[in-house]
Amino acid sequence: MTTATATATPTESRPKASALPLPSSLKTAASEAAGRGQPLVVMTTLDGCPYCEVVRNNYLLPMLRAGEIEAVQIDVLDKRRNLQNFEGELVSPADQARAWKARFTPTVLFFDAQGREVAERLVGLGLPDFYGAYLDARLKEARARLR
Repeated sequence: MTTATATATPTESRPKASALPLPSSLKTAASEAAGRGQPLVVMTTLDGCPYCEVVRNNYLLPMLRAGEIEAVQIDVLDKRRNLQNFEGELVSPADQARAWKARFTPTVLFFDAQGREVAERLVGLGLPDFYGAYLDARLKEARARLR
């Protein structure tokens, strides 16, 4: 029996943390998502977080690429970038995550155009076998509240 060995370095085999879009404005992103009848899905992340990579690469990115969701990510430690929050104020992604009390990564939040959470958050990864079902249920709930 032969096994293949990976030749990529650890950083090459891992997608960059910015694989989901980094929003400059949550207000604009949520408005655009609502215009498509979708909630804005926001994942709080942390560079090097293996659970974030699973949620991003196995669930959110494929759904984003298929046009099934509108999703962005913010880094809970990023104090250098400016981000327009739902009220139109400039804050850092770290300050925004703190304002949401998103203490764990990944946390996936679901927002309407006014910045209201429209479904229960998904905190952490939990059981990977059931994560897709939990995510689908939250998206269904969020979409129903947008109507």
